[in-house]
Amino acid sequence: MAPNSIPVTIEKSQNFSLLEVNDSDSPVFPEKQKAASTKQFTWVILLRVHRVLSCLSWLTMGFSSGLALVKKRISQSDISNEDSKYRGRLYRFIKVFLFLSIVGLAIELIAHFNKWNLHMFQPWEVEGLLHWSYMAWVSFREEYIAPIILMVSKFCVVLFLIQSLDRLVLCLGCFWIKFKKLKPTIEEDAYDIEDPSSFPMVLVQIPMCNEREVYAQSIGAACQLDWPKDRLLIQVLDDSNDAAVQLLIKDEVSSWKEKGVNIVYRHRLIRTGYKAGNLKSAMSCDYVKDYEFVAIFDADFQPNPDFLKQTIPHFKGKPDLGLVQARWAFVNKDENLLTRLQNINLCFHFEVEQQVNGHFLNFFGFNGTAGVWRIRALEDSGGWLERTTVEDMDIAVRAHLKGWKFIFLNDVKVLCELPESYEAYKKQQHRWHSGPMQLFRLCLPAIITSKISAGKKANLIFLFFLLRKLILPFYSFTLFCIILPLTMFVPEAELPLWVICYVPVTMSIFNILPAPKSIPFLVPYLLFENTMSVTKFNAMISGLFQLGSAYEWVVTKKTGRSSESDLLALAERESKSSNEEKILRRHSESGLELLGKLKEAEVPPKKKKNRIYRKELALALLLLTASARSLLSAHGVHFYYLLFQGLSFLVMGLDLIGEQVS
Repeated sequence: MAPNSIPVTIEKSQNFSLLEVNDSDSPVFPEKQKAASTKQFTWVILLRVHRVLSCLSWLTMGFSSGLALVKKRISQSDISNEDSKYRGRLYRFIKVFLFLSIVGLAIELIAHFNKWNLHMFQPWEVEGLLHWSYMAWVSFREEYIAPIILMVSKFCVVLFLIQSLDRLVLCLGCFWIKFKKLKPTIEEDAYDIEDPSSFPMVLVQIPMCNEREVYAQSIGAACQLDWPKDRLLIQVLDDSNDAAVQLLIKDEVSSWKEKGVNIVYRHRLIRTGYKAGNLKSAMSCDYVKDYEFVAIFDADFQPNPDFLKQTIPHFKGKPDLGLVQARWAFVNKDENLLTRLQNINLCFHFEVEQQVNGHFLNFFGFNGTAGVWRIRALEDSGGWLERTTVEDMDIAVRAHLKGWKFIFLNDVKVLCELPESYEAYKKQQHRWHSGPMQLFRLCLPAIITSKISAGKKANLIFLFFLLRKLILPFYSFTLFCIILPLTMFVPEAELPLWVICYVPVTMSIFNILPAPKSIPFLVPYLLFENTMSVTKFNAMISGLFQLGSAYEWVVTKKTGRSSESDLLALAERESKSSNEEKILRRHSESGLELLGKLKEAEVPPKKKKNRIYRKELALALLLLTASARSLLSAHGVHFYYLLFQGLSFLVMGLDLIGEQVS
């Protein structure tokens, strides 16, 4: 019982009350109004000191372990391959900006401790050259720098609001589709199940390049598609330059061919045009003219057996339908924080963007895989072209200009993987954001001179390309990574609170709604998107101005996670032993020969390392410097935003998100 608690009990049970007094100074008990004992006071002080020391010890241990991790990461990371990428103008600009911000912070610290920034001084009150220089700087920034920053920030805020309005309209369209339960429909009994000849001829293409981890599961899934065997042909389009991988894929194709599957293996000696060149080469085969539709799956995609029966019937009775696109589903979305945040983005992309544009406009960007094309639509649009790194978006735009319509099936899902390492995700995003700008430069004349309606032209130019591919990365990087920290040193141009807090949080909530289980990751998602803006901005600039990095094509690294159960099986077996056992089980001379060739062609695996990314680290230091300046001005929300955004850049720069290499 507490020492100051006094219970009062009344014998009669009717209408009794219990009085508890916790204040020894209460006038109810004047005899208790005396000072606490010295011993009691000492124990209270000791308890509070113990709590403070425990907190300080916890913070010290966390800080020291963090520093040790940073030191270890820097000492073990490999930055040699990143040097050429960080010699660009953007990195030099960030370094100059960082240097100026550190100098500005030093000046503001001197002014703060000398209380120069608390009130205006008269000329005769200025003390010394340094004081005079600071007052001249304040006057200069107020008259010349602040108006420029305000003008640029207002421009970015307008773009930000336009893009937010676009997101809001898309979300309303998605809500309307859900509310009205609108779905693409198909004719009943589109094909006679008992008559295989009524099924159209379908070609399945699986382009791949050095996909050691996933080739078997993708080929196996395609070979198990439920479709008449004589009406289906599977093309395995192998661009691998690894001899061991080529042998493994050939053996896998041979094993399925022995089971009666109509499957062929194609290998190009010269890998020109990357994926577009691979698909273009496959479509040039003479037997392709016998097929009506082509389904495309990347090497890590595993369609369900009923995929073709869920997609092909939509073409029945719709001669102007060129593409049926299915949704992606991810087997490793809960693998780490990076995959969780990617899942939020892609759920919004499919659930909202693709579904709304498909329903109301009959047009969206082809996702490059998990889709079925009418071959006549591909040929009418000019076929696969090798001019950009986004051949899927290229063919979709050209087909749209020819009048072909698209359908998106949100209920048909195909399993695939998300990049688990920040390095793989960064390279993927660079390609996804530089390619559209390349394509915009090439397609703009064709869009303007095409015969489609003015509304469709406006949608393509202003919404599809400019707003969602150019403006989004531009304002995100410029407003939140450049202007916001700059305004901390030029307080006359400070951004309003609703720009950096209320509207971004609201838009993030809209983005996260298609993945409701990810709501606890709202704040990390907001910080993550702003952190990725530097990669997307750099990619957008390189694509728009045709810089060298815009033409880089790097195959996204996969791990071969085919299902949740496979995650456990993956830890129980090694790829080498599984391949040997599979070959030995065949008990054939060719299998033994293949095993010998594999051992001869075996190349020791490269040791993987986590990298450090200097652009992200420079921006982390810049934002943390700006947060320190914000602290001097007692900016509450601005300080916390800059602090946590700077820490998120630090985490990305040290490659502490995603897959960690031991």
